[in-house]
Amino acid sequence: MARPQMLVLAASILLAHVAHAAPAAPAAMIESANPFFKASPLPLFMPQFDQIRDAHYAPAFAEGMKRQLAEVALIANNAKPATFDNTIVALERSGQLLNRVQATFSNMSGANTNDALEEIERELSPQLAAHGDAITLNAKLYQRIKSLYDKRDKLGLNSEAKRLLERYNTDFVRAGANLSAADKDKLKAYNGELAALATTFSQNVLKEANAQSLVVDTRAELDGMTPAAIETAAAAAKARGLDGKFLIALTNTTGQAPLAVLSNRAVRLRLMEASLTRGSHGGEFDNRAAVIKLAKLRAERAVLLGYPNYAAYALEDQTAKSTLAVNALLADLAKPAVANARLEAADLQAMVDAEKGGFQVGAADWSFYTDKLRAARFNFDENQLKPYFELNSVLNNGVFFAATKLYGITFKERKDLPVYNPDVRVFDVIDANGKPLALFIADFYARSNKRGGAWMNEYVSQSKLLGTHSVVANHLNIPKPAAGEPTLLTFDEVTTMFHEFGHALHGMFSDVTYPRFSGTNVPSDFVEYPSQVNEMWAVWPEVLQNYGKHYQTGAAMPKELLDKVMGTKKFNQGFMTTEYLAASLVDQRWHQLTPAQVPSDVLAFEAGALKEAGVDFAPVPPRYRTTYFSHSFSGGYSAAYYAYLWSEKLDAESVNWFKENGGLMRKNGDWFRQKLLSRGGSDDALQLFRNFRGRDAKVDALLERRGLAGK
Repeated sequence: MARPQMLVLAASILLAHVAHAAPAAPAAMIESANPFFKASPLPLFMPQFDQIRDAHYAPAFAEGMKRQLAEVALIANNAKPATFDNTIVALERSGQLLNRVQATFSNMSGANTNDALEEIERELSPQLAAHGDAITLNAKLYQRIKSLYDKRDKLGLNSEAKRLLERYNTDFVRAGANLSAADKDKLKAYNGELAALATTFSQNVLKEANAQSLVVDTRAELDGMTPAAIETAAAAAKARGLDGKFLIALTNTTGQAPLAVLSNRAVRLRLMEASLTRGSHGGEFDNRAAVIKLAKLRAERAVLLGYPNYAAYALEDQTAKSTLAVNALLADLAKPAVANARLEAADLQAMVDAEKGGFQVGAADWSFYTDKLRAARFNFDENQLKPYFELNSVLNNGVFFAATKLYGITFKERKDLPVYNPDVRVFDVIDANGKPLALFIADFYARSNKRGGAWMNEYVSQSKLLGTHSVVANHLNIPKPAAGEPTLLTFDEVTTMFHEFGHALHGMFSDVTYPRFSGTNVPSDFVEYPSQVNEMWAVWPEVLQNYGKHYQTGAAMPKELLDKVMGTKKFNQGFMTTEYLAASLVDQRWHQLTPAQVPSDVLAFEAGALKEAGVDFAPVPPRYRTTYFSHSFSGGYSAAYYAYLWSEKLDAESVNWFKENGGLMRKNGDWFRQKLLSRGGSDDALQLFRNFRGRDAKVDALLERRGLAGK
């Protein structure tokens, strides 16, 4: 998942907490002591993690907003007629201090949080929302933008500059620039409350995942887990003062990896119950009230802005454009996906019955029996793969190797640059011409203070205007093994590493003038597309042969094992498609409500939405349930979780293009980079795809990939 740096377009508000968070001091003293106040002296302006302290954030945010407010005031009140340079370019240059601190803080609050950062986040989120409103609702400023927009065809702008002007006009209109003064006040109130609620939701998800961790009393209850995994569970329990017990931490999805190996069904049931009930069983981290408020406020805000519901508002600015288009895509896939899932369930039930299990297959059993069925049908156990997927080999001989082959870029690890955790690594990225291209930060291991899932973010975005190159980071949640043990990955973790690096490439290769268009600043239903394309190289024979070597012997992965991996690609696709569609449909149903339709019972509404869509199949629950659905309620995918599937249509087409044109070849990488990866948001997203592929995307390749063709 991409987490693009969102450029701050906004001006300031009073920061009441700053007085007690940072005692008053002379400006010069504050500036000299705070590493955010000046551009970092490190390569490519990488943050000075060894110098940054929690106490630096609040003063830097306060000063950053103050400075941008002053910058924006000069633009808005300029007595000279509006020009592209004195208005649009000036806005692009504004807020550099605020961007520095926000880029670092937003990632630390996800990757390395603590109580102090969570408190700052709670206080800042509504303040930053108000800061944004102070710019986008500035009437004088918008009049300057509109005056330029109205004569945009006569200004002699190049294509990127013209698009920037158009985007500023669109951004301001969508932010409420045309509202009356009274409605602007309503909008400000909505924005502040929504920001605070989204922060509450996000923090509850992380805290609840820790609180709901499964504790078992005996080693025997973990039968099926590897000795190393059991030792990790013992160490996790000990770290929480539970000596002699074993703790299984929850990941962010509904499905939990240990469900595939735990032979004790009672333990599997407990683990699945702990996962499914997160945020909905009472207690201080219950998210149901936050969901209701978020849904209602988003709906009310959308109506205020002239839309029937929040999804209509959100999708207008995506490539999908409308709820009709998204609903049609999801509906077209729901029936065949669930039909496939039911056939898969019947196969699993046959195994249970043959073992005289005496129970109906449920969500807690699916992974366990799917792995057994895969082993029986294909003579293949996923654990056979892990010795061939050692982390460093996957990274250096797989992810980096493929990027070098395709794009000519090379990587060199830096041990001299500061990091925020000892496990974090930094790499120089050198372009094919020998010049520095980017810095790549790799944060692969799970931590209790790190949010779940995998994502990319940028600390510094590329911009010719500002003279910056990308400092980009990938974050995974791979369980850290015991000291001295190798980090052996699952096939899913390997694929995720390639996926997230696809986002990183999108950021690194950005070659645009204006920060607004840098890297992954593209529609949500397009941002996943380049990363999904990069997944193809994980199983490309030349790449896999280079990294898929036994961590002890160095022996290459046997061809028959690779053939089995490839032969199972369509296996269990009914389940995988259904769980994803279920979450996507839940996301849409919540956000297609009018204010009056928002229910009071979260779980009943979710159940009804799944039934209405025909995906209420209990053995396959949604990939995320409402109360821990961070993508939808606190992330950047509100009414846009469908984006992964929408992007996959483009991805499937692109994979076919690479195959048709010779695969892992420099000329192909250069074409993809030139026509698409380097362009960021500087052109219409689907036009970029057409420029690369030569035509619009068709759905056939996607249906074939997911085993749904002809169904």
